[in-house]
Amino acid sequence: MTRVLRRVNRIVLALVGLLLLVVGGAVLAAGLGLSVPSWWPWSGPGDVLLSRSERQHWRGEGWWWPAVIALLGLVVLLTLWWLIAQFRRARLREVLVDSGDGEEAVVRGRALEAVLEADALAQDGVARARVALTGNRAAPRTRVALLLEPYASPGDALAALSDKALGNARTSAGLEALPTEARLRAVKHRARRVA
Repeated sequence: MTRVLRRVNRIVLALVGLLLLVVGGAVLAAGLGLSVPSWWPWSGPGDVLLSRSERQHWRGEGWWWPAVIALLGLVVLLTLWWLIAQFRRARLREVLVDSGDGEEAVVRGRALEAVLEADALAQDGVARARVALTGNRAAPRTRVALLLEPYASPGDALAALSDKALGNARTSAGLEALPTEARLRAVKHRARRVA
């Protein structure tokens, strides 16, 4: 589903960009006095986008300004929604589990994330853990962020995460592999004074 949305997003962006490029180029050509097609509404540098009569045509109508403001507000809201959607990463809602009898079971993605977080927090030296499942139902991927205590060894924390938490998740979900991106940070703390 996310691949389809990405393709649609790219196609829409390409079409909007192409349209803006063509219209902007034609307006620039007309403004510079270059030749433009006969059907183009602006043919020279002296032309204006909207004449005085066109600008004042609907001015006396009571519905005109509220409609313009509502339309512009809707355009702004849709643009902000689209912008926020670009930064949001899709989380996996469910994971397919091979039950061993030829049938497939489904595990909720949030439940698997919660178990992985609990297993990661159970490790010595981990102050906080956040897990997000991505990918698709048959081949999930994980993003793990661990906040380590000052005394914790990053290598040991990573090995324990790989062996215990992710190993248990792979085994329980019947997955051959569970690719993971792990980010480790240390808790900010003050340096101890030595007397």
